Amino acid sequence: MVLVVLMAIGSARGEEEEKRFRNAYAAMMYVGTPRDYEFYVGLRVMLRSLKNLKVEADLVVIASVDVPTQWTETLKNEDGVKLLMVKNKENPYQKQANFDNRFKLTLNKLYAWTLVDYDRVVMLDSDNLFLHKTDELFQCGQFCAVFINPCIFHTGLFVLQPSMEVFKNMLHELEIGRNNPDGADQGFLTSYFSDLLNQPLFHPPTNGTKLDGTYRLPLGYQMDASYYYLKLKWRVPCGPNSVITFPSAPLLKPWYWWSWPVLPLGIVWHEQRIKTVGYGAEIPVVLIESALYLLVLVVTRFSRPNITKLCYKQPEKNFIWLQTMVKMAAVWSMLAAYTVPFFFIPRTVHPLLGWALYLLGSSALSSIIINTFLLPSLPVLMPWLGIIGALAVTAFPWYSNGIVRALALFGYSFCFAPLLWGSLQKVLACLNVEREAFLPRLGEYVQSPQSSKLY
Repeated sequence: MVLVVLMAIGSARGEEEEKRFRNAYAAMMYVGTPRDYEFYVGLRVMLRSLKNLKVEADLVVIASVDVPTQWTETLKNEDGVKLLMVKNKENPYQKQANFDNRFKLTLNKLYAWTLVDYDRVVMLDSDNLFLHKTDELFQCGQFCAVFINPCIFHTGLFVLQPSMEVFKNMLHELEIGRNNPDGADQGFLTSYFSDLLNQPLFHPPTNGTKLDGTYRLPLGYQMDASYYYLKLKWRVPCGPNSVITFPSAPLLKPWYWWSWPVLPLGIVWHEQRIKTVGYGAEIPVVLIESALYLLVLVVTRFSRPNITKLCYKQPEKNFIWLQTMVKMAAVWSMLAAYTVPFFFIPRTVHPLLGWALYLLGSSALSSIIINTFLLPSLPVLMPWLGIIGALAVTAFPWYSNGIVRALALFGYSFCFAPLLWGSLQKVLACLNVEREAFLPRLGEYVQSPQSSKLY
């Protein structure tokens, strides 16, 4: 009897696992750009946030066949995603003068119309952040999208009714060369559904029925992060404020650690990541880099030679060229100290960890410069202090609006610039001397400290 009950429970669980919803949230994933991994992380965070909202829909990823197996297995086994493996759709608009090669494979998005097992599909880009459940979108018609631009709808989120007939017609339009303003999915779909601006605004029926036709979606389903940065608050009166989208410059997407506090909403995205996929892939790298930088600080601190700095009133002319080379080496070393650490930090780490690791790395490399060229610490570390100040000014949470915030940063930069310039002059002045430590007079007797002037 117990065995029969256990078998019944197992069968019920199996049916539940195999259960398919009538609707789906879908996204696409392909490879071939320098930022594939970052978009993969963004995709996982978005899908996990949907799952945490307990949406009543399947989660589907339209993945090209060249996507790494490890990624697809993770999506399937850990994130509960259903996969549709497809061949990359060749883009016939690549020869357009304004074509951006990073959009080469975005026409894979058209495969969403082949998901005919579903009544409705909400197609998504990876840079969406869901704040609230949006299952009412499945009540919309055959095609629905948001007009972020007053005249052009955005394809980062749209509702569609799958149809092989529509899909084949789209392929035909690609073959005959339908007009495409940007050569990407955005331009093609805005051309294909060119009358959407004249359609009524979507209001979900209270009885749960699905609408027919095409509709404009309220802006609350695609709140452009740019609107937030002007007022530092949301003022979207039409529709529920459910989804944030980040259509900014590619290198300022919310998952990049350096995008915050430049773009304040980046921290909101990372809050979602903490709740979903976490940072297990980045933390080991952060710990290793931190240990290396701390080791550099300790070694340079205890190995600093106690060398007397000598300054001659009239340096010999044959040493002028060597002094110039030393100056150039020091300046370039300082520049490297503040740029090299930036490129070794995992791009998708939490901003607080990213900036902390950057400051640790730049201070460690600056310590090498200070000890190698026998320079005073404060002038060399002045850019480091300036960066900390800029971060504090930018992250200050009580600005009345984005304009005041920008003016505060400008004012800080204006006040700090003379200090930075003065520090650079101080470094050059300290290098404008002959140092026995690294400018020995070959073949000559080195003067004793008593016959020299301390610098």
